[in-house]
Amino acid sequence: MPGEPVAVSFVIDALSRAGTESQLLALIRGLDRTRVSPSLVLLDGRAASSRDLEPADCPVIRLGVTKLVGLHAARAALRLRHFWREQRPDVATLYFLDSAYFGLPVAKLCGVRRVVRVRNNLGYWLTRKHRMLNRAARPWVDAVLTNSDTGRQALIAADGLDSARVIVIENGVDLDRFAAAPPPFARPGVMRVGCLANLRPVKNIDGLMRAAALVLAAHPHAVFEVAGDGDQRRDLERLHAELGLDDRFKFLGSVADVPGFLASMDVAVLPSHSEGMSNALLEFMAAGRAIVATDVGANRRLIADGESGRIVPPGDVALMASAIGELIAAPETARRFGRAAREFVAAEYGRAAMVARFTAFFEAITSAAGSSPPGRGAGRPSAGL
Repeated sequence: MPGEPVAVSFVIDALSRAGTESQLLALIRGLDRTRVSPSLVLLDGRAASSRDLEPADCPVIRLGVTKLVGLHAARAALRLRHFWREQRPDVATLYFLDSAYFGLPVAKLCGVRRVVRVRNNLGYWLTRKHRMLNRAARPWVDAVLTNSDTGRQALIAADGLDSARVIVIENGVDLDRFAAAPPPFARPGVMRVGCLANLRPVKNIDGLMRAAALVLAAHPHAVFEVAGDGDQRRDLERLHAELGLDDRFKFLGSVADVPGFLASMDVAVLPSHSEGMSNALLEFMAAGRAIVATDVGANRRLIADGESGRIVPPGDVALMASAIGELIAAPETARRFGRAAREFVAAEYGRAAMVARFTAFFEAITSAAGSSPPGRGAGRPSAGL
């Protein structure tokens, strides 16, 4: 009906404090319910850590699915069909592979008008089977959202997607959460280098550790801390012992208070081998940290090398160490970089701007005539869609 909000059902494996999940929760919280009415489908969602994050003002269903085939999955599909018949979504927005494989056929059977996939990583880990499944799903998906031009180009090249159907909607960051962070090197004599990342090979924490060994040789009073956890932790702890880093390189595990963690850092490092648009990098910038980041994904779009941070080649331990050491040795430069980074992210990447971009996209895709979703230029939505 004219004037009714667009009903959007988001489908994701489970909730966590990781980047994609955090962005989705922020989007749901920020949506104007008079324009977009959300619901949330959790493919599994039974863990307490996921349940604790569920939004209070949004219908939620937990399906408890861990395997995509079998009697339990079939029953879950029936429960989802019943849920969607109640919610009557105009758009099903699917995150991650399993949720997409499960949600896509149910959405089509329920007559959901538009099906959208969100694919924010560059697919560096996809197997041949997953690439075949993605190509098989392609005709049934109205649009694919990604958060960077690099990601868009990768999807078009690797999966053969129609460029008009791949839309860039960039991430946003809650600036107010980081407003109280002091400038870098506000505490005399303290030199703290931090990284916010899951402990997975793509995040290159082992490279950061080797760079830290080089930095600590010249700056023995510096301390490195990594906030995050993951499957690679044991391997990294063995490398920690081999490098003799002792208490000068610390693994903090998962950290709930990200603003507090970043407020205690002077230099923030993103050493990844691959990224789309990094949520961690946006948070570093919002906190006004001096940043060293690898030249992957949207990093160079966000950080102007030599003006708001340092950009180094991915995998180059020596150059990463050199850039970190330069900032430690030049606190005023670090503070200047931090101010510039905060100003840029505040102007371009606030959370409200991200919510507005999604809202415009959902309204446009449901009002567009024909079978093709709206899109233009580099795939960013606009008021003229």
